[in-house]
Amino acid sequence: MAKLLSKSELIGKIAEQHPNNISRKDVKIVIESLAAIGYKELKKAGAFFVPGFAKFVVIKKPATKARPGINPFTKEPTIFKAKPARKLIRARPVKAAKDAVA
Repeated sequence: MAKLLSKSELIGKIAEQHPNNISRKDVKIVIESLAAIGYKELKKAGAFFVPGFAKFVVIKKPATKARPGINPFTKEPTIFKAKPARKLIRARPVKAAKDAVA
């Protein structure tokens, strides 16, 4: 798998695309404010949309009780552990992002 861009590398690449107008410091402020707004919107509304990139959605998973079952590999009876209620975040890419990868 390819190496992921770090935050500073991402800021550098964005600043390189706009060398005359935007400084690295300005790009960093915009990225941090985008993240902060996204966190608040996810907490408040349960969804956050970044145009041209993805829609982030909070999915609420209910708690599950411990239950008996059968281990599919060994065929032995077993007890599956209980899980607490939790919230997950899913990113749903927009069509343009899917097309860029294909």
